[in-house]
Amino acid sequence: MMLNETASLVLSAQSGDRSAYGRLVERFQPTVYALALGKLRNPIEAQELTQEVFVHAMLRLAQLREPAAFAGWLRQITVRMAINRLTRRGPLHSGEDEILENARAAEQTPLDEMVRAEQRAGLWKGLDRLKTLDREALVAFYIRGRSLKQISREMETPVGTIKRRLHVARQRLKRVLEKSRPRQTDALAAC
Repeated sequence: MMLNETASLVLSAQSGDRSAYGRLVERFQPTVYALALGKLRNPIEAQELTQEVFVHAMLRLAQLREPAAFAGWLRQITVRMAINRLTRRGPLHSGEDEILENARAAEQTPLDEMVRAEQRAGLWKGLDRLKTLDREALVAFYIRGRSLKQISREMETPVGTIKRRLHVARQRLKRVLEKSRPRQTDALAAC
């Protein structure tokens, strides 16, 4: 679809032609879905968001001043709505924690369980070595499953600060865990 064709369809849709808007949806749906999938990493949520984007765009189409800019405008809406969805939902949980902890994989052996327990213990030791704010942010987001907004309210801190704090805390935890790894490999070599 050429730029002039898109602008013509947008103008028709702005004047109330539903079939013109339907053709715009058909044309741009794959692009919006791909963008949503890239941001959300979940096909079902990407489909839902794609529908929400087109409903939102239809309601706001009269606000678009430059019909030739429809594609970029639609991309901005998609990105903004995807970020909002990610910010509001927090980490996804596909099952209750107790159920997941008690579920055993077919190839799970006592050795696998021992290794995982050691990894968990090492992670908690690494978390204990971090500053309180770093530890609290990581535990709230990754272990307790709080959303960025929930953490923001609990810590009385802007969401942007929480994002930065999580980023910095992950880097610090990574360094702490990397420092402790040589000691673990030395201990294994001694055995």
